[in-house]
Parts: sequence; structure tokens; C-alpha cells
Amino acid sequence: MRPPIPNLADYGISPQHGFLPNVLPLTRLPDPYYNKWEAIAANLQNLILSKRLRGVIDRLPVLSTVGLEHDAEWRRAYMLLTFFAHGYIWGGDTPRDRVPPSISVPLLDICAHLEVPPVSTYAASVLWNFKPLFMDEDIDDLDNLATLLTFTGSLDESWFYLVSVAIEARGGPIIPLMLEAVAAVRRDDSATVTRCLCAFAERLDDLGALLRRMHESCDPNYFYSRIRTFLAGSKNMAEAGLPHGVMWDDGSGKSEYVQYSGPSNAQSSLIQFFDIVLGIEHHPTGEKPKQQQDAAASSDADRGRLSGSSSSMLPKHNFIRDMRRYMPGPHARFLHDVGEVANIRAFVEARSATDRPLAIAYDACLAMLRAFRDIHIAIVTRYIVLPSRANRARSRSRSPEAVRKTAPAPPPAAAANNLATASRNEADQRKVKGTGGTALIPFLKQARDETGEPAVGDWARRFMRRQIKTEGRNDFFLGKGRQLEIVTAMAAPFFAEEDGEGPVVEHGLAGSWTIDDDVGGICHY
Repeated sequence: MRPPIPNLADYGISPQHGFLPNVLPLTRLPDPYYNKWEAIAANLQNLILSKRLRGVIDRLPVLSTVGLEHDAEWRRAYMLLTFFAHGYIWGGDTPRDRVPPSISVPLLDICAHLEVPPVSTYAASVLWNFKPLFMDEDIDDLDNLATLLTFTGSLDESWFYLVSVAIEARGGPIIPLMLEAVAAVRRDDSATVTRCLCAFAERLDDLGALLRRMHESCDPNYFYSRIRTFLAGSKNMAEAGLPHGVMWDDGSGKSEYVQYSGPSNAQSSLIQFFDIVLGIEHHPTGEKPKQQQDAAASSDADRGRLSGSSSSMLPKHNFIRDMRRYMPGPHARFLHDVGEVANIRAFVEARSATDRPLAIAYDACLAMLRAFRDIHIAIVTRYIVLPSRANRARSRSRSPEAVRKTAPAPPPAAAANNLATASRNEADQRKVKGTGGTALIPFLKQARDETGEPAVGDWARRFMRRQIKTEGRNDFFLGKGRQLEIVTAMAAPFFAEEDGEGPVVEHGLAGSWTIDDDVGGICHY
């Protein structure tokens, strides 16, 4: 017997706004018992700036969670305490690896209730951290949103979270739309499936337009140097001062160190829903589809199918699958249950030769989702890769002026070595790490490329497998070596500006650089 198509209400999912809560997040806990928490929240930025947050939290009494009644209250309490915890850990000259009972005891109870880990997540930073400016306007309008809590009090940080809020709200109607398509497949209703896919592709274009607005009010250097620090998790953070992770001290004397990733857009149930319902398979970074099929044979039974076939299973130790542990429990269960009924890819593949409108609509969805990931790669490059490289370059030099005065002129033969340098740095790119210990740029590019793999049309497959090419510059005989093209395509930000001058390409990105694990990264997919 086929499993039933999931009912959104059973998972607390809104047909209008998706994974955002049905009830707007509370701006304050109603019980005066929690006034001490609210007082810290109202002064969080000043306490962090003056480096007095730790002292305040150390003196804070352990409050019980018995006064939390409705889901909205539990969600606000989780948001408050995770912000306090990250401020406590990272808000000093050196990080703290022990969170005191005043935070740990209530937070662990709240996490058990909401089925989330004790760390700041996408849910805490985005899903439960917004309010509309005007109640009579929709929350899918980015210009009608404000945050409830930030670490820095800056417009940049608020904007960074709110772009994702608007994407979640704008993408919410896609969920019931695609479940309707799943039901239509069961009825063999090709016309309805085609209509749903066309509407999905149009809405994906809207989401891309929202994501492009990130640069409007969030400065890349400010994000990298000020905001990203507080988004750090406790996993693989030895070099940052947390060799063992973080201990959530519950006062029992038996607490142990744990390690969790920081908030990441891979924790967005909406983005993962897109992949699942379209039958897109993601593999561990560097692993090919054939290797994936072998790995899937021994996967646990609870890993959800991404397409209609039983062999399309998520692999063991898959980063995207692991990120579901950071989602609210009902959302993660919804994704699993959608995986059990996803049938659109198999339906399209079986009719691709005879039903061209259906095939074109499906390929359009893949193309729009791939384009969305292209925009994301550009943002990651601009907000993380380039600031990281500039920061490391500064740390290796006495000063930019000194370097200009003392640097020798490049030898004429230097150009001949560019291909060899590019080849070495292609390997260096694999060492770049993102949230959860995943190689950053290779991971994002692979996820983007895998989005186009299910395409059924020959032209669509060729279009989505295209590679970005670079111009030959400076040396006619050097030409466009394959290694140089790969490195440039992986590293150069092709972030479209609105001045009509086309994409911005930063050159000379073949230098060696690394990014530490889990230094935040809410924009990592």
C-alpha cells in the first residue's frame, strides 16, 4: 500500500508561509517570570560590546521552563537562549568552552521539547526571529520585515537574516503546490503536473530575485569580520580555541563536551524540500553517482527516497542529510515522509519522449533551481571567500604600502608558470572548509551541478552542464588552460550588479587560502 501524501497541518507547516510559524513569533515572553531573559535580550548588543554579557549570565538564576505554555513561547525561549549562549561563547577576547547552568539547564529542556540541538540554528536565527513592520502587509515582502534579536544591532545582520525569511515566506506556497503534483501523478494527470511545475519554476525565479538583494544592505566585510563570528558552532573549532567543543553544564557534574555545526542554510527545510520533490540526489563532496549507488545499498532504512526508485537513497554521512538534525523535529519528519512519496521525476522520465510540455516544465524547474544555486555561490564567494583571502593576505604582509614599495617586479617567465600554479591551487580549493567540515566551494559547485543531473531534455542537459569560461589575458601564447579555467570558475565571484555592466569578476584568485570549519556560515548550502 502506498504511503499517504503528508498533510501539512500534521507537521505544523503553513500552506501560505511554509516552514515559518503559523503564528507570528512573539516579541516578548508574556510571563513576568522570564523578565530577566527579556532584559538581557533588550540589552544584548550593549552587553556584548562592553564585554559584560558573561558576568550577567554568570549571575543569572536558573529559570524553569514550566511557565512556557504555547509553541510560540517555547520557540522564543529557544531563540533567546541560543543567542545568549553564542554571545557568551564568542563575546570575549577568547572563547568560552563551558556554558553555565543558567543557560544550559533551561535550554536543554527547551531543545528536548522542540527536537533541536543546543546550538543556534537556522530556525533560531531566521524562522523564529522576525516580525512584520505593518500587519496589513505580507511577510514575503522583504521591505516589510524586521528582526527580533541580533548580536550586533546592525542593519547588515538584520538584512542577512531577513533575506532568508522573505525567501521562506515567498517559497511557502510551493509546498502544497508540489504535493498537489505528487497527488496528480498518482492519478496519471499529466496536465496538472505540468501546471504545477510551471508555477514552481516561476516562483523559483522570484526566490532568486530576493537572494540577489543580499548585497543591498549587508556589507561583505562587516558580515565576515563582525557577524560571522557569532554564528560559529562548536564543531572542528580547535584552532579558534574550542578543541573539545562546548560543555553545556547542567550542574550535575556529569556534563560532557559536544560539538555542533553553526546555523546554515542547509538547515532550511524549504531548500531540501525542493530537492526531494524534484528527485535531485546529492552525494558526499567528490563522490560520483555510481559510487553513491553502492553506498546507498547499505544505508539505514530511515533515509528518505529522493525519487520514485528505491535505490535513490541518501548516503551515510551525507552533509545535507546530517543538517536535518538541526531542523525542528516535525520539519525533519516531513522531509522524510515527502521522500517516501516523491514520484515526479520517475513520472517525467517515463513520459519525456511523448509529453514535451511536461518534460520542458520539469527541466525549467531544474534550471531555475540551478540558477538559484549559482547566485548563492556568488554570494558565498563575495561574503566569505574574498574577505577570508584578503584577511589572510594582510596577516602575511607588513602593510599594503610596504608590499608595494618592496615587492620585486615579476620575472618575464612568471606567466609560463601560471598553469602549474593554477593546477596546484585547484587542489588547494578542496581544502577550503565550510559549515560541518565540508569543502566549501567544491561542495557548493557539486550541489549546483547535481541539480541539473535529472534533466530529461538533451538541450537542457547540455545547458546545465556548461562550464564558465575565462578570457585569455596578458599572454597570447598562454591561452586558456583547463586548470586555470577551473580555478577561476570556482573562485571568481560572478555576482551580477544592477548597473548594467555585467558580472563582476575578480582576477588573481589562484593564491592559496583556507577557511576554518564551522566559523558560522548561515549562507552555506
